[in-house]
Amino acid sequence: MRKARPSGKRKAGDRAGDAPRIILASVSPRRRELLARLVPDFLVVPSGVDEGQFQEPDPEAFALRAAAAKALAVGPEYPSHLVIAADTVVVLGDETFGKPGSRDEARRMLGKLSGKEHRVITVVVLYRHKDGRTVSGLETSRVTFNRLSPADIEDYLDTVEYMDKAGAYAIQESGDALVERLEGDYDNVVGLPIALLRDLMGRFYAA
Repeated sequence: MRKARPSGKRKAGDRAGDAPRIILASVSPRRRELLARLVPDFLVVPSGVDEGQFQEPDPEAFALRAAAAKALAVGPEYPSHLVIAADTVVVLGDETFGKPGSRDEARRMLGKLSGKEHRVITVVVLYRHKDGRTVSGLETSRVTFNRLSPADIEDYLDTVEYMDKAGAYAIQESGDALVERLEGDYDNVVGLPIALLRDLMGRFYAA
């Protein structure tokens, strides 16, 4: 996999020249690893979109807006490429958790999730700028946390990078320390539901 460079001489039309025809609009190493299982060669192009700008109370609508914005931010620079973008949110009751802005916020998130079941929602958007084609889909998994003591939470925050993760946790790094039960797609909780993406790509190319 080659990583796109944000600077340098640009060509008219498609900036990437002879590069792969698929772009992941994300800096997440977890999404890169997951996509590599499905697509052998792709570019990584950060969208630069700040999800915090979207004021949308419905979590599914929020994730769709954020994922679509990421795809649309990258697409015009690579008009012939298929851009893949995603956004993941954690939902506990009526409260939606994105990425924490501080350790204190991460601590509050984990404290609220302790001992409870929550939903993990990921929206995936596929977009090609040259013909304006867009396909999107949504995956939901249910995760139940163990009951966490304040010491458990502090130990977790001391050992895991949590700032770039919805709900302040990563299931692939926490394992049994946080999670008691998972119902649904594990890859979705990591950040990119590959089964859904495979289906969306099939629909995109078949149409």
